[in-house]
Amino acid sequence: MFTKEQFGQRLLQIRKEHHETQTDLAEVIETKKSHISEMESGKHTTTIEKFAKICEHYKVSADYLLGLSDDPEPR
Repeated sequence: MFTKEQFGQRLLQIRKEHHETQTDLAEVIETKKSHISEMESGKHTTTIEKFAKICEHYKVSADYLLGLSDDPEPR
């Protein structure tokens, strides 16, 4: 089941596993660092376009980030 909090936790975990800062990710998806912070804290989500960029950048499944699967590998 999707929650903004779980999405944020998974995004934070993946970003840290890739040794990237919030600023690094913000540049990749063309947004501000504060937007990344709000997503990771579970306050906000993002557009589908930015969400797709996150999945592509980290090579992670959309289902995993959305909390619909515990498998981060894209199929």
